[in-house]
Amino acid sequence: MTARTDILVLNAGSSSIKFAVFGPDLARKLSGSATEIGGASQLEIGGKVTSEHFASHKAALSAILNALAGHGVNTQTLAAAAHRVVHGGRNLTKPVRITPEVLTEITNCSPLAPLHNPHNLAAIEALADIAPDLPQYASFDTSFHATNPKVATRYAIPKTMETRGIRRYGFHGLSYASLVRNLPEISGQKLPSRLLAFHLGNGASICAIRNGESIATTMGYSPLDGLTMGTRSGGIDANAVLRLVEDYGVARTKAILNNESGLLGLSGGTSDMRKLMLEHSADSDFAVEHFVYWTVRHAGGLIAAMEGLDAIAFTGGIGENAFGVRARILRAFGWLGVAMDPDYNVKGATRLHADVSRVAIWVVPAEEERMIAADALDLMQEQS
Repeated sequence: MTARTDILVLNAGSSSIKFAVFGPDLARKLSGSATEIGGASQLEIGGKVTSEHFASHKAALSAILNALAGHGVNTQTLAAAAHRVVHGGRNLTKPVRITPEVLTEITNCSPLAPLHNPHNLAAIEALADIAPDLPQYASFDTSFHATNPKVATRYAIPKTMETRGIRRYGFHGLSYASLVRNLPEISGQKLPSRLLAFHLGNGASICAIRNGESIATTMGYSPLDGLTMGTRSGGIDANAVLRLVEDYGVARTKAILNNESGLLGLSGGTSDMRKLMLEHSADSDFAVEHFVYWTVRHAGGLIAAMEGLDAIAFTGGIGENAFGVRARILRAFGWLGVAMDPDYNVKGATRLHADVSRVAIWVVPAEEERMIAADALDLMQEQS
């Protein structure tokens, strides 16, 4: 009988399903994606791309399982499937095995993440139909921030609004949880007590991590708040939003703030930080300056929340690769004793701090899928 050892990690979006298979040692064995579900679909696995038509998430998932079987991974070798679910709300604050009660709670959170949770649910339900005996687990992008004190999560609005779920949740939690898990392995040292973590990519946020727990973060009720991002505006006065709604309506305002703003809106052409750093036009230079300014300005508040700073860590596409952006951010904290080694930074080293720096600086590769697999493996071991 084939041993069930592998964990299938699924990240379902509105028109795609990304997947990865991890062994019991959490080594990645295989990965790929099904894209353009409902349209000109494609399936990519192990670097090979084929054109197919997936009318639904269930059809895409069936094709994924068939393709995995061709690589020796099937429902007889899988120990579990583990899902990234964007929003867990107030109640789902840690990884869980999926039960009917958990499904109901994820559904209840859909109004908080209408562009994400319904698609996460579609993948869970489709897999339950295809492989009903396969245990399924969920990890939530909001749960890492459940340790934030109430003063950090409560908006100054009437309590009746707060009880309807209008509060700060924070996101990128799986990225930060992975960073906390992996940094000691990378540094060879215990986790710093006061760690400022930058997840910088098309979506961007910062997290104040005190003794391994999130105590504050820049994203709020939705991933729109906080830093300047690829296409999201970041923080904007609520009355300015209301003015946009009056002028353009709700749907158009949502599109402006989420899809047409940020680096894209400032530069007038691109949200790609690599292109912006190379163009050196007035608009592209200003977009980069805006990104750095607001990143530094928000970071200062999080340092104050931790009452000091022992280490900085960068992750995400920009955080891991844009050495020019990292340099600008780090120079702003020279007054705190932050001293970057320019050679380490340009070479893309894991350690960025100079010997004289009073604050350690690290680059930690984002491994959200591996974190989801680790969560599922931990739960399986507890249950056994």
